[in-house]
Amino acid sequence: MEVLIRNVEERDKDFVLELNRVNVEVLSPMDETRFQYFVKVADMFQVVEADGEPVAFLIALREGLPDYTSENYIWFSQQYDKFLYVDRIVIDEKARGLGIGRQLYEGVARRAASCGVETFTCEVDIIPYNGPSLKFHEAMGFREVGQQVIRGGEIKVSLQALDIDLAER
Repeated sequence: MEVLIRNVEERDKDFVLELNRVNVEVLSPMDETRFQYFVKVADMFQVVEADGEPVAFLIALREGLPDYTSENYIWFSQQYDKFLYVDRIVIDEKARGLGIGRQLYEGVARRAASCGVETFTCEVDIIPYNGPSLKFHEAMGFREVGQQVIRGGEIKVSLQALDIDLAER
């Protein structure tokens, strides 16, 4: 299977919105306005194609977005002066287990290093429990740096960070 990771394009909008909708129980909603917002402000907004078909996307944001209201982004903003935050990574069910998540995260780590950012951040649901994601993040070297309850108490997240060794990159 040939995998291509590329920057998002306008033609990806319907794919991104639909994949986000299908997985909205573990994401925040996204409409066309939010899609366009991310196109403008994201440090990384990538789509993954497998054999020419889009199967995943990733959105990563830098610090300094005062108008972004994600509770997790705000938490990281209060803890770190500089960071690269994965707002969402979504892989179509049919493409899971192919190493796409690892490839995307390795790309985020390289991007962080290239920008002089020592902290790569994200969150993982612990209520409801997302065991596979916790195991993935642990295997990638992330550590829990906090927890918080969000969305009015319906979700509890583990706030995770990966230290980027700028000397090694």
